Amino acid sequence: ERNIRVLGGMSAESTAIYYKLFNDEVRRRLGGLHSAELLIRSIDFAPVAAMQAEGQWEDAGALLARHALSLERAGAGLIVLATNTMHKIVGHITAAVSVPVVHIADATARALVAQGHRRPGLMATRFTMEDDFYIGRLREGFGLAPIVPDAADRALTHAIIYDELCQGIVRDTSRKTYEGIARRIADAGADSLILGCTEVGLLLDAGNVPVPVFDTVALHVQAALDLAMSP
Repeated sequence: ERNIRVLGGMSAESTAIYYKLFNDEVRRRLGGLHSAELLIRSIDFAPVAAMQAEGQWEDAGALLARHALSLERAGAGLIVLATNTMHKIVGHITAAVSVPVVHIADATARALVAQGHRRPGLMATRFTMEDDFYIGRLREGFGLAPIVPDAADRALTHAIIYDELCQGIVRDTSRKTYEGIARRIADAGADSLILGCTEVGLLLDAGNVPVPVFDTVALHVQAALDLAMSP
Protein backbone atom coordinates (compact mmCIF):
# COMPACT_ATOMS: atom_id res chain seq x y z
CA GLU A 1 0.00 0.00 0.00
CA ARG A 2 1.36 3.41 -0.96
CA ASN A 3 1.53 6.23 1.58
CA ILE A 4 -0.73 9.16 0.64
CA ARG A 5 0.60 12.67 1.09
CA VAL A 6 -1.84 15.57 0.67
CA LEU A 7 -0.71 19.07 -0.30
CA GLY A 8 -3.56 21.24 0.93
CA GLY A 9 -4.64 24.51 2.49
CA MET A 10 -5.93 25.87 -0.85
CA SER A 11 -8.31 26.43 0.86
CA ALA A 12 -8.25 25.02 4.38
CA GLU A 13 -12.02 24.53 4.10
CA SER A 14 -11.74 22.01 1.29
CA THR A 15 -8.71 20.27 2.82
CA ALA A 16 -10.86 19.50 5.87
CA ILE A 17 -13.36 17.86 3.50
CA TYR A 18 -10.53 15.81 1.94
CA TYR A 19 -9.52 14.59 5.39
CA LYS A 20 -13.05 13.52 6.25
CA LEU A 21 -13.65 11.82 2.89
CA PHE A 22 -10.34 9.92 2.98
CA ASN A 23 -11.27 8.49 6.37
CA ASP A 24 -14.89 7.78 5.40
CA GLU A 25 -13.82 5.98 2.24
CA VAL A 26 -11.14 3.87 3.98
CA ARG A 27 -13.69 2.88 6.63
CA ARG A 28 -16.17 1.99 3.88
CA ARG A 29 -13.60 -0.17 2.11
CA LEU A 30 -11.93 -1.83 5.10
CA GLY A 31 -14.56 -1.57 7.84
CA GLY A 32 -14.21 -1.47 11.60
CA LEU A 33 -11.78 1.00 13.09
CA HIS A 34 -9.75 1.53 9.93
CA SER A 35 -8.84 5.09 8.94
CA ALA A 36 -6.60 6.65 6.33
CA GLU A 37 -2.80 6.74 6.65
CA LEU A 38 -2.21 10.36 5.64
CA LEU A 39 0.32 13.11 5.94
CA ILE A 40 -1.17 16.53 5.16
CA ARG A 41 0.95 19.58 4.45
CA SER A 42 -1.46 22.49 4.72
CA ILE A 43 -0.05 25.80 3.53
CA ASP A 44 -1.14 29.42 3.97
CA PHE A 45 -3.56 30.19 1.14
CA ALA A 46 -3.28 34.01 1.17
CA PRO A 47 0.09 34.24 -0.64
CA VAL A 48 -1.03 31.61 -3.17
CA ALA A 49 -4.32 33.44 -3.83
CA ALA A 50 -2.34 36.66 -4.35
CA MET A 51 -0.11 34.89 -6.91
CA GLN A 52 -3.24 33.59 -8.68
CA ALA A 53 -4.80 37.04 -8.83
CA GLU A 54 -1.58 38.59 -10.16
CA GLY A 55 -0.96 35.83 -12.72
CA GLN A 56 2.28 34.76 -11.03
CA TRP A 57 1.74 31.10 -11.89
CA GLU A 58 5.46 30.31 -12.29
CA ASP A 59 6.12 31.49 -8.73
CA ALA A 60 3.14 29.54 -7.44
CA GLY A 61 4.32 26.45 -9.28
CA ALA A 62 7.81 26.74 -7.81
CA LEU A 63 6.36 27.18 -4.32
CA LEU A 64 4.10 24.12 -4.54
CA ALA A 65 6.85 22.05 -6.14
CA ARG A 66 9.04 22.73 -3.11
CA HIS A 67 6.26 21.62 -0.76
CA ALA A 68 5.62 18.51 -2.86
CA LEU A 69 9.31 17.62 -2.74
CA SER A 70 9.23 17.83 1.05
CA LEU A 71 6.26 15.44 1.02
CA GLU A 72 8.19 13.01 -1.16
CA ARG A 73 11.10 13.18 1.28
CA ALA A 74 8.62 12.40 4.05
CA GLY A 75 7.92 9.08 2.37
CA ALA A 76 5.17 9.80 -0.12
CA GLY A 77 3.97 6.89 -2.21
CA LEU A 78 1.67 9.26 -4.06
CA ILE A 79 0.73 12.92 -3.82
CA VAL A 80 -2.72 14.50 -3.89
CA LEU A 81 -2.87 18.22 -4.72
CA ALA A 82 -6.06 19.12 -2.85
CA THR A 83 -7.31 21.88 -5.17
CA ASN A 84 -8.66 22.09 -8.72
CA THR A 85 -7.29 25.52 -9.60
CA MET A 86 -3.68 24.78 -8.71
CA HIS A 87 -3.65 21.87 -11.15
CA LYS A 88 -2.84 24.70 -13.57
CA ILE A 89 0.75 24.29 -12.35
CA VAL A 90 0.68 20.53 -11.66
CA GLY A 91 3.45 20.14 -14.25
CA HIS A 92 5.84 21.90 -11.86
CA ILE A 93 5.01 19.30 -9.22
CA THR A 94 5.25 16.24 -11.47
CA ALA A 95 8.62 17.53 -12.70
CA ALA A 96 9.90 17.91 -9.13
CA VAL A 97 8.88 14.54 -7.68
CA SER A 98 9.29 10.93 -8.77
CA VAL A 99 6.07 9.56 -7.24
CA PRO A 100 2.62 9.64 -8.90
CA VAL A 101 0.54 12.82 -8.59
CA VAL A 102 -3.14 11.90 -8.88
CA HIS A 103 -4.75 14.41 -11.28
CA ILE A 104 -8.15 15.69 -10.15
CA ALA A 105 -9.45 16.36 -13.68
CA ASP A 106 -8.57 12.84 -14.84
CA ALA A 107 -10.34 11.27 -11.87
CA THR A 108 -13.42 13.37 -12.63
CA ALA A 109 -13.37 12.75 -16.38
CA ARG A 110 -13.07 8.98 -15.97
CA ALA A 111 -16.17 8.98 -13.75
CA LEU A 112 -18.12 11.07 -16.29
CA VAL A 113 -17.14 8.79 -19.17
CA ALA A 114 -17.94 5.65 -17.16
CA GLN A 115 -21.47 6.94 -16.59
CA GLY A 116 -21.98 7.98 -20.19
CA HIS A 117 -21.92 11.76 -19.76
CA ARG A 118 -20.40 13.86 -22.53
CA ARG A 119 -21.47 17.48 -21.91
CA PRO A 120 -20.62 18.31 -18.29
CA GLY A 121 -21.33 21.75 -16.89
CA LEU A 122 -18.45 23.20 -14.90
CA MET A 123 -18.69 25.51 -11.87
CA ALA A 124 -15.30 26.52 -10.52
CA THR A 125 -12.92 29.44 -10.09
CA ARG A 126 -12.59 31.68 -13.15
CA PHE A 127 -9.11 30.23 -13.73
CA THR A 128 -10.53 26.71 -14.01
CA MET A 129 -13.55 27.80 -16.09
CA GLU A 130 -11.64 30.11 -18.45
CA ASP A 131 -8.10 28.72 -18.80
CA ASP A 132 -7.33 25.69 -20.92
CA PHE A 133 -5.49 23.56 -18.35
CA TYR A 134 -8.73 21.98 -17.13
CA ILE A 135 -11.34 22.24 -19.90
CA GLY A 136 -8.70 21.37 -22.50
CA ARG A 137 -7.72 18.26 -20.57
CA LEU A 138 -11.36 17.13 -20.40
CA ARG A 139 -11.81 17.83 -24.10
CA GLU A 140 -8.57 16.44 -25.53
CA GLY A 141 -7.92 13.67 -23.04
CA PHE A 142 -11.44 12.30 -22.71
CA GLY A 143 -13.55 13.59 -25.61
CA LEU A 144 -15.83 15.61 -23.34
CA ALA A 145 -17.54 18.87 -24.35
CA PRO A 146 -17.64 20.99 -21.16
CA ILE A 147 -20.13 23.85 -20.79
CA VAL A 148 -19.25 26.83 -18.60
CA PRO A 149 -21.61 29.51 -17.26
CA ASP A 150 -21.87 32.85 -19.06
CA ALA A 151 -19.55 35.71 -18.08
CA ALA A 152 -21.84 37.15 -15.38
CA ASP A 153 -22.42 33.74 -13.79
CA ARG A 154 -18.70 32.94 -13.95
CA ALA A 155 -17.93 36.15 -12.06
CA LEU A 156 -20.56 35.30 -9.42
CA THR A 157 -19.32 31.72 -9.06
CA HIS A 158 -15.72 32.91 -8.60
CA ALA A 159 -16.58 35.68 -6.13
CA ILE A 160 -18.59 33.38 -3.86
CA ILE A 161 -15.68 30.91 -3.76
CA TYR A 162 -13.06 33.46 -2.67
CA ASP A 163 -15.16 35.92 -0.65
CA GLU A 164 -17.20 33.30 1.20
CA LEU A 165 -16.49 29.56 0.83
CA CYS A 166 -12.69 29.73 1.19
CA GLN A 167 -13.25 31.78 4.34
CA GLY A 168 -15.68 29.27 5.85
CA ILE A 169 -18.77 31.39 5.12
CA VAL A 170 -21.74 29.36 3.85
CA ARG A 171 -24.80 31.49 3.04
CA ASP A 172 -28.27 30.36 1.99
CA THR A 173 -28.44 33.33 -0.41
CA SER A 174 -25.30 32.07 -2.15
CA ARG A 175 -26.70 28.53 -2.23
CA LYS A 176 -29.74 29.94 -4.08
CA THR A 177 -27.42 31.85 -6.45
CA TYR A 178 -25.47 28.66 -7.17
CA GLU A 179 -28.68 26.69 -7.70
CA GLY A 180 -29.74 29.26 -10.29
CA ILE A 181 -26.40 29.05 -12.10
CA ALA A 182 -26.57 25.23 -12.08
CA ARG A 183 -30.10 25.40 -13.54
CA ARG A 184 -28.96 27.74 -16.32
CA ILE A 185 -26.07 25.41 -17.23
CA ALA A 186 -28.50 22.49 -17.41
CA ASP A 187 -30.84 24.58 -19.58
CA ALA A 188 -27.87 25.30 -21.86
CA GLY A 189 -27.54 21.56 -22.54
CA ALA A 190 -25.29 20.20 -19.79
CA ASP A 191 -26.01 16.52 -19.05
CA SER A 192 -24.16 16.64 -15.71
CA LEU A 193 -22.40 19.13 -13.43
CA ILE A 194 -18.79 19.09 -12.26
CA LEU A 195 -18.33 20.75 -8.88
CA GLY A 196 -15.02 21.94 -10.27
CA CYS A 197 -13.71 23.81 -7.28
CA THR A 198 -13.08 21.86 -4.11
CA GLU A 199 -15.33 24.25 -2.13
CA VAL A 200 -18.39 24.21 -4.43
CA GLY A 201 -19.72 21.11 -2.68
CA LEU A 202 -20.35 23.28 0.38
CA LEU A 203 -23.35 24.72 -1.53
CA LEU A 204 -24.33 22.18 -4.20
CA ASP A 205 -24.97 18.44 -4.21
CA ALA A 206 -27.21 15.88 -5.88
CA GLY A 207 -30.17 17.20 -3.90
CA ASN A 208 -30.30 20.71 -5.37
CA VAL A 209 -28.94 20.32 -8.92
CA PRO A 210 -31.20 19.16 -11.79
CA VAL A 211 -28.53 16.96 -13.47
CA PRO A 212 -26.15 14.30 -12.06
CA VAL A 213 -23.44 15.88 -9.89
CA PHE A 214 -19.75 14.95 -9.95
CA ASP A 215 -17.92 16.16 -6.85
CA THR A 216 -14.23 16.49 -7.70
CA VAL A 217 -13.09 16.03 -4.09
CA ALA A 218 -14.88 12.71 -3.65
CA LEU A 219 -13.67 11.45 -7.04
CA HIS A 220 -10.09 12.59 -6.33
CA VAL A 221 -10.09 10.77 -3.00
CA GLN A 222 -11.43 7.57 -4.57
CA ALA A 223 -8.85 7.66 -7.37
CA ALA A 224 -6.01 8.19 -4.87
CA LEU A 225 -7.18 5.28 -2.73
CA ASP A 226 -7.62 3.04 -5.77
CA LEU A 227 -3.96 3.68 -6.61
CA ALA A 228 -2.73 3.50 -3.01
CA MET A 229 -4.48 0.22 -2.32
CA SER A 230 -3.74 -1.49 -5.63
CA PRO A 231 -1.21 -4.34 -5.50
